[in-house]
Amino acid sequence: MTSSAPAAVLWDMDGTLVDTEPFWMAAETPLVERFGGTWSHEQALGMVGLALEDSARLLQNAGVPWGVDEIIAYLTDEVLRQLSVVGVPFRPGARELLADLRANGVKTALVTMSMRRMALSVTELIDFPAFDVVVAGDDVERPKPYPDPYLQACAALGVDVADAVAIEDSPNGLRSALASGAVSLGVPLMVPLDGLGADALWPTLEGRTTADLRALHASRRETPAFPTASTTTPQETR
Repeated sequence: MTSSAPAAVLWDMDGTLVDTEPFWMAAETPLVERFGGTWSHEQALGMVGLALEDSARLLQNAGVPWGVDEIIAYLTDEVLRQLSVVGVPFRPGARELLADLRANGVKTALVTMSMRRMALSVTELIDFPAFDVVVAGDDVERPKPYPDPYLQACAALGVDVADAVAIEDSPNGLRSALASGAVSLGVPLMVPLDGLGADALWPTLEGRTTADLRALHASRRETPAFPTASTTTPQETR
């Protein structure tokens, strides 16, 4: 571990860096209704943080007669179309914290279960070089809540996962971060994160800086039973 830990900050995308969850919901509802089904707000909330393959299967169960890949492509295209109209809807404080990390020389990775083409489209809309590494849903064999996406990001960055902070907004994402051994910060948006074991829960990133993440990491490292990366299957229920 370096004296300037965290060596890296790992960002989830949808709902954490950018407030795109409403875009996904806006794409899901008309798709289900096109085939005579109904899609409730509660069902939409149940998709938050899921791998896209799992989300596609839920939409199939709701009556969408397409294949998994076709559903994923449709949803991705719809969200990208909305992003092209409104730009990047950063969550409060996210852009500022990301820029501060870059200014302080902290490595950053985007770790998302969205498709890589969508992740790269989002990063291209950010007006500064935001990430050293992008790990997307089609880059990993096992999606969140497995630890693989975060472990893969740290390997690509060349840092120990214990020297990283992961920021998440969903239960599935938080489980992935915790299983990896990263210091795990929850910033809830659509669904609560209480009781999942996050190292910290912040209501917002607004006003937060690199110094705050360093303090969080330092305080967690002082805890005797600091977790190590796990390859076991995390709890997959939401």
